[in-house]
Formats: sequence, C-alpha cells, structure tokens
Amino acid sequence: MFRPLSVFIGLRYSKAKHKNKFVSFISVASIFGIVLGVAVLIIGLSTMNGFESALRDKLLSVIPHGELETVQGEFTNEQQVLTAVRSHPGVVGASPYIVINGLLQNNIKMKALQMRAIEPESETQVTSIEKYIKQGGWELLTTTENGLILGEPVAKQLGLSVGQRVTLLLPQEGETKLKAPRKFSFILTGTFKMGGQVDTTLGFIHINKAKQMLNIEHATGIAFKVDDVLQAQVISREVGYSLQVYMYVKSWITSQGHLYRDIQMVKSLMYVILLLVVAVACFNIVSTLVMAVNEKRGDIAILKTMGANKWSLRTIFMVQGAFNGFIGSVLGALLGTFIAINLSSVFSAIEGMLGRKLLSGDIYFIDYLPSQIDYQQVAVISLVAFVMSVVATIYPAWTASNIEPAKELGYSH
Repeated sequence: MFRPLSVFIGLRYSKAKHKNKFVSFISVASIFGIVLGVAVLIIGLSTMNGFESALRDKLLSVIPHGELETVQGEFTNEQQVLTAVRSHPGVVGASPYIVINGLLQNNIKMKALQMRAIEPESETQVTSIEKYIKQGGWELLTTTENGLILGEPVAKQLGLSVGQRVTLLLPQEGETKLKAPRKFSFILTGTFKMGGQVDTTLGFIHINKAKQMLNIEHATGIAFKVDDVLQAQVISREVGYSLQVYMYVKSWITSQGHLYRDIQMVKSLMYVILLLVVAVACFNIVSTLVMAVNEKRGDIAILKTMGANKWSLRTIFMVQGAFNGFIGSVLGALLGTFIAINLSSVFSAIEGMLGRKLLSGDIYFIDYLPSQIDYQQVAVISLVAFVMSVVATIYPAWTASNIEPAKELGYSH
C-alpha cells in the first residue's frame, strides 16, 4: 500500500519549494544540464548522420563504388568481363572506362587533369554525375566526336566557355628521350558542378575517342555500382577473384574511405564526451537529493514511525530524482529535435549574417551543414539520460532509508 503513496509523496517533493533556495537552484541546474546535454548530443549526431547521408547520396553517386583495372594492357575479353561483373548478385550496374592523365592547354593557361573516357550509354548505370551537368550532357559526347565535359572551376581557370576548343597534351609513350607531347583538340560541350575535389580533378570524354588516341581496341577498366555501399570492398574483391584476369581491384573505400572513417570517429567521440556532460548533470541530482534528504529528515522520521518501510522511503527520493531526469530528458529531446530539423536553415542564416560561406564547396563535397534525425537515436539518448538520472538517486535514497527516527525526533532508549 505504500508504493503508490511513495510515488505521490516523491512527486509532491519534486514540485514543492525547498526551504533552502540553494537546493532549488541545484535542482533547476541539474534539469538544465540534462536538457543541454541531451539536446547537444542529438544535434551533434544528427549532423554526423547528415554528413554520412551526404557522403552516400552525393559523393558516392558520382564516384564508382568499385573498379577493376588491368595491370598491363587492356581487357581483350571486355564484353565477357562486363557480363560476369553484371551477373554478380551484389552489383547493380557496370560500365567500361579508360583513364588518361594529361595536361589541358588554352593559350598560355594550363591545368593537369585526369580524363575519364566513358561509354555514355552505360555510365548512367554506375554514376549519377549527369545530374550535376550544368550545360550540355552525355549525349553531346556521342554526337560530338571530340566532345569534352569539364568541371566549372576548371573551365573558369582555363578561361573556357561551352563551344570553345581546348588542347589536351599527352606524353610520348615508349620513348626514353624527351620529345614534344602529343596534342589532341577537343570542344568543350558541357560543364558540371558537384562540389569538392571532383570538380577540379576530373574531365570526361567518349571512350571511343580515347581508344583512338591510345591506339587500343578495348577498355582498360570496368567501373561498377553495388547495392550496399558499405560492403563495396568485400563485393569488389569477390568480383575480382571471380575473374581470371590479372588486375587491380579498388573500391570507393580506398579513395574516399577516410571521410567515412572520420565521420564514424567523430560520432563515437561525440557519444562519449556528451554522455559525460549528461553524467555531470545527473551528478547534480545526487547533490540535490542529498540536501533534500537533510532538509526532510524530520518528515522521514515521522513516516518511519507511521510504518513506512525502507523501500517506501527509497522510492520517494528515487521518484523525486527520476522526475527531474524525466523532465530534463524530454525537454532535451524536444529541443534537440527542433534545432536538428531546422539546423541547415539556422546555419544558412548565420552564414548570411557573417556574409561568407563557412563550408567551402571547393574543399568539402558539400557547402551546407546537413542534418538527418534518427528518431531511434533520439529515443536511446533520452532513455540513457533518464536511466543515468535514476541511477544517480540510489545513494541519496539509501541514505534516507537509514535515518533513525529516535535520533531525529529526540527520543531516547
């Protein structure tokens, strides 16, 4: 019969004003600390989720998930290899390519660039870079024999506009003596802007033109897309080992994996650091309840003389502390969720006030602060904060249950 009464008294104690104003201050501070810790943890993890999502949906949409490159020569059995790669259960699509490292020249302006020779018809199965083409499109690579698509920053650096000609310089192959480079003329048929280093390091031409330039008949690489980007390394190895060709096996984890690992590391550190902030706030609950117990020693003694057992008294103060933890967790979850939902807008407003971009698209693969809420994470964070606040009540509650009525009420044996 004392259990409901204990809850009732505990809630009354939570809402009642303390005689000592310092106790009230510590109580409010503990709630505010939990609110702040929970909210910041939700906002931080939502930001990391946003970066992870942007990495997966944007950067990995223009970079092949896996690549196979011949160690020497070309894929003489190109169609058979393509068929074998596409038949793998984890592969969504595949496309042949050739990589050429050269130097673009327009008058006196030059830019070193990696030219990726693609087959426009099948490239859409592997990447989605056509979504970021601002002018022109893949079809112009087919209709224009010497068509070239460059990133906007490269085109500006070379002083090029769509329709103008540019020269590609390639070194002489198989020669030990220094000779003049081979020159090939191209027409800029389009530009793209994705953000990050891709815009400044990559250009696209048709694979048939590259074959003519290199005097080969087949592709030197096969790019493919997988259904699970996090398993790209495993699937790439499975595909590579299934083929009887001596080649290099690569995945996006090789070239861009550091970004994903950095995001995961920051998420882990954020969990630990901000949970410690919540733990410090919960420690304030211990201080609050210890002082509350000292303040209510007479009440505790009277309850004991009326027949209240130790667990009833413990429950009273556990409920009081848990109430603070519950309020802090709920308010923190609501505040954190609200800010996380509007984080991109808030960040843009701050950039507008400062008059400059805080995230440069030329350096990072995005120029905004992303945010993606995982409501399961919100629930876990709130629950952990509440459990920590309940654990913090154990010592003060145990102390309250050990108070002796005879000493408190002035009785003697």
